[in-house]
Amino acid sequence: MLRRMLRLCVVVLLVLGVGCAKEVEKKPFVVGMLLVGPYNDRGWSQAHYDAGLYLERKLPDAKMLYLDKVNPADRPGLTLPQLVDDLVAKGARLIIANSDDMTDGAREAAKQHPEVTFIHVSGDDVLTGKAPLNLGNIMGRMEYGKMMAGFVAALTTKTGKIGYLGPLINEETRRLAASCYLGAAYGWEKVRKRPLSELKFKVSWIGFWFNIPGVTADPTQVANRFFDSGHDVVVSGIDTTEALVVAMQKRRAGRQVWAIPYDYEGACEGADEVCLGVPYFNWGPAYLQTARAVKDGGWKQAWEWNGPDWKDINNHDTSAVGFLVGPALSRAANEELARFTRGLATGKINLFRGPLFYQDGSIFLKEGETATDQQVWYMKQLLKGMEGASSPK
Repeated sequence: MLRRMLRLCVVVLLVLGVGCAKEVEKKPFVVGMLLVGPYNDRGWSQAHYDAGLYLERKLPDAKMLYLDKVNPADRPGLTLPQLVDDLVAKGARLIIANSDDMTDGAREAAKQHPEVTFIHVSGDDVLTGKAPLNLGNIMGRMEYGKMMAGFVAALTTKTGKIGYLGPLINEETRRLAASCYLGAAYGWEKVRKRPLSELKFKVSWIGFWFNIPGVTADPTQVANRFFDSGHDVVVSGIDTTEALVVAMQKRRAGRQVWAIPYDYEGACEGADEVCLGVPYFNWGPAYLQTARAVKDGGWKQAWEWNGPDWKDINNHDTSAVGFLVGPALSRAANEELARFTRGLATGKINLFRGPLFYQDGSIFLKEGETATDQQVWYMKQLLKGMEGASSPK
């Protein structure tokens, strides 16, 4: 009788133990995503949303909770810390804020929730020493992707006039526009063997990352003005696809024009006739590495500026940025792009090497000087040879 009772107790304990283990296994590792635009914008925010889906596939028990349109126009009166409170209440242990505009809110929310890990994308609070210990920064080295975009634009243009559709003006957007110009200048001079003075590169800013009626300039109108004034290639620096849409409209009207979208790998879909390619972010690998570290208790604060995997810049598991060649890019230009990319990978081509001058003629880099990360990150102006404002008016 005693043996039977002992066996029964063991069985009961095992059942209860298994039940408890299953309850632990069922508890998800929740990652909160705060997206500045719509999750399906075919641009910046969708690239982050897709990275959340990647995270769910790759990390057992991971679950993404996202809030999109986190900006003052779409959510007036709501602060980022309020949105974070909701995600934390739903179990979020890692929160990713995906816009430079969220700098202050991410910092404040991180201070209010020291038990939660925060990643602020494109910020530099870790560099400046303003970040609480539970906040890190991640960004991709899109400068390379923009160089490639400028390069193929210069090899394609028939008029020698390239338009750059810019968002708001800050250090990030200046360095990306400048990178595009440097790629264009290299393609124009070194490959096409044309005088740089003949290349026209104009930047027009709309005032935010995407169109907000009554607040920003209308990117559709800006793109139209580019094409109507002889710019036959428009490179987008905003989160959405207006440049590509307008280019398709012009092409259907018989115009020979092209466009290069931004941010999202699938942005060229449906625009084969005009899309030269797309430089895009691949946030999945960095988010996966971060989530694993947080889950395992080994996360450490860092400022990460992640570059391409030069072995394969379009490898979804390893490369932070990529460039997907568009259907409208000629075979000859594609071959030149491959050579250009190899040069960037080996360092034989370094476009951030002096002499380079700011727009006002002051020195950015002296003869033979190679830019440091900080010099590129904190770019003060556009470069000499670029047309457009270097600071908000």
